[in-house]
Amino acid sequence: MKISHIKIKHTLAIIAYLLIILINPAPVKSEEVIFYPGEKMTFEVRWSFVVAAETTLEVMPNEDMDGTPSLHFVYTAKTSPFVDNFYKVRDRIESWTDTGLKKSLLYKKRHEKKTVKGVIVQFDWNKLEARQIKNGNITDTVIIEENTFDPLSVFYAFRVGRPDEHNCIKINLTDGKKVIRANAKLLKKQKITIAEKSYDTILVEPEIEGISGVFQKTKDSRMQIWITDDNKRIPVRIKSRVTVGSFIADLISYSPGENTPGLNTQAH
Repeated sequence: MKISHIKIKHTLAIIAYLLIILINPAPVKSEEVIFYPGEKMTFEVRWSFVVAAETTLEVMPNEDMDGTPSLHFVYTAKTSPFVDNFYKVRDRIESWTDTGLKKSLLYKKRHEKKTVKGVIVQFDWNKLEARQIKNGNITDTVIIEENTFDPLSVFYAFRVGRPDEHNCIKINLTDGKKVIRANAKLLKKQKITIAEKSYDTILVEPEIEGISGVFQKTKDSRMQIWITDDNKRIPVRIKSRVTVGSFIADLISYSPGENTPGLNTQAH
């Protein structure tokens, strides 16, 4: 079977993007804690009939960032042994936020293919700036508003977010080059089965303003996410049809983590 390197590359990019911009369309009460340090989600990514990659999302133990207590999140992605033969990828993304989950503090991305590339985004809340750094040099600077997140921590911010009167959640995020607006609407409740396990879910479709390239909306493009209909809001399936084709990412394992809140829920 011949598979386009470009399609595999774009498919993995879309999976990475969607897994870190999942939307919670239902309210979460302030006293509810929906994730803990040690929580880990693992997804199997399929492109057509090919298992293309495995990705994980994990909540790490809280850390101290220059005297400021912080939450720490990690995303990893690795291509399958089959895909490794012609397009091997190993990615690791890390994000740190305040414990109230109101803003990003630091973002790091390490992309390993034939060579290793790294990106750092620093958040300067005194100047309301986010700076992208490559090879030790500042390459871009953007103006940010309060409650702006990086592409990884925004996923967790949405999980504790509250919808507006239109049952939507909107939030700003930046990669240090551009600030965009993420939004999603509740569609309906559904019961779905994955690997013989049934889930009561909420189906949502995200809309990302200002996105171009493979994420740009076309006439037939569509992105759908099924999240559990409970206070944990766990994504169990992601399905997309965009400019490079279709893929499905299914949750294959979930660990709830320690029974100690990683989030200061009183801040919400």
